[in-house]
Amino acid sequence: MILYNVTVAIDKKVEAEWITWMKEVHIPEVMETNQFEEHKFFKVLNTEDPQSSSYSVQYFAADMKNIQMYMAAFAPELQQKALLKFPNQMAAFRTLLQSV
Repeated sequence: MILYNVTVAIDKKVEAEWITWMKEVHIPEVMETNQFEEHKFFKVLNTEDPQSSSYSVQYFAADMKNIQMYMAAFAPELQQKALLKFPNQMAAFRTLLQSV
């Protein structure tokens, strides 16, 4: 099992709109790629930035082939959509983890 973790810092001014968009649009689009078996969406509680809130979106894939397919065929467009929807209001970093 491979975990593709996306940690996002989102401007508090658009946080509620972003959460709705994530749940109703972005996460469903990622899951529709059929590269992930499940996902989880968490708010990070131990942040200290008064201007933004942080979230972790976790996507679980069976193996690296699914991750590679997602990165090559789907990620660039989906990431671009997010940046266009929330310009200069979010920052994201991505991490791959393998279960042991």
